[in-house]
Amino acid sequence: MIDLRRLHVLRAIAHHGTVSAAAKSLHMSTSAASQQIRLLSKELGVPLLEPHGRRVRLSSAAHILLAHIDAIEAMWRLAEAELQATEGEPSGLMRLCGFPTAIATLLAPLVDRARTHYPALELRLREAEASESFDLLFAGEADLALVEATPDNPPPEDIRFDSQTVFNDPFDLVIPTGHHLTDTPAIDLRSLEREPWVLGVPGSIHRRHVLTACSNAGFRPTVIGEAREWNVIAIMVAHHLGVALVPRLVDLPPHLDLTRIPVSGPFTPFRHFRAVTLRGAARRPAVAAVMQLLDELVREAEGIAPADEPHTT
Repeated sequence: MIDLRRLHVLRAIAHHGTVSAAAKSLHMSTSAASQQIRLLSKELGVPLLEPHGRRVRLSSAAHILLAHIDAIEAMWRLAEAELQATEGEPSGLMRLCGFPTAIATLLAPLVDRARTHYPALELRLREAEASESFDLLFAGEADLALVEATPDNPPPEDIRFDSQTVFNDPFDLVIPTGHHLTDTPAIDLRSLEREPWVLGVPGSIHRRHVLTACSNAGFRPTVIGEAREWNVIAIMVAHHLGVALVPRLVDLPPHLDLTRIPVSGPFTPFRHFRAVTLRGAARRPAVAAVMQLLDELVREAEGIAPADEPHTT
C-alpha cells in the first residue's frame, strides 16, 4: 500500500517547482522530502526525479502519476461535497483570501453579511496576492480565493483548481483637476496619444494592462513617472507629471486634487477577477453559499461589471 503522505510530497514538488520549496511548504527538511520521494520511487519501481543541470526535475512517470493523483483528490472533494450537502444549513470553517481592494470592497462586507445569513458558518479572511492565494489553496490553508486573472496564474485547465470570473473592474483615466480634459464626460484612449503618462513599474500587472490598452489604441505612451503603489501614482498625477489609468475599485487619496473620467470606446481596459477553489470543492454547501453572497455583493457594487455583463477589453 502506497503511503499517501509521499504522494502529497510529490504534488508539492510539482506545485512549487523545487524539492526545497516543497519541503518548506510542508514544514519538513529538504533531505526528508527527498527521502520520501526516493521511497515512493522504490515502491512504484519507476524513477520520479531525474537530473536537470545542477537540479532535479520530475520524470515523465512522475507527471503521469500526478495526473491520477490530482484526479483522485478532485473526486474525493466531490464526494465530501455531496456528503456535506445532506447536513442542511452551511456550517463549519470557511477561509477566504484575496487582494487588498477585493477585501475592502467585497470580501470584508461578505464576511459581515454571512454572519446574518449563515450563523453556523465561521468565516476567516486573509490578505494575499494571487501567487500566495494559489499556494494557500493548494496547501489546504484557504477554501476560496479572489484573484486577478494574469498570465502568471495556473491556466484555467489546471486540474487542481476550479475558477470562474465573477466581475470585471474597468480602468478610469485619472488627471489633475484643472487639466484640459477635466470636464470630459468620457474619454477614448486614442485621444491621449500626446499626453505624458504615469505607469506601474516594469514587470507590474498595471503596466502590462496600460501598455496593452494603448497599443490596441494605436500608440505607445510617453512614460514620465513609474511607481509600485496606487497612491504614489496618484501623487505623481496630482503634481502634473502625467495622466494615468487606475482601476475603478482603487480608492485614491481623498486629499489629492484629482479627477476620474470613465474610459469609453473599444479599447477600455479591465481587470478580470476570478473566484478560485480546489477542484471539486466548489460544490461544498459552505462554498456555494459564500459564492452566492459574493455574486449579490458584486451586483450591488457601483462601477464594476458582473461576469455575465458584456464588456470590452
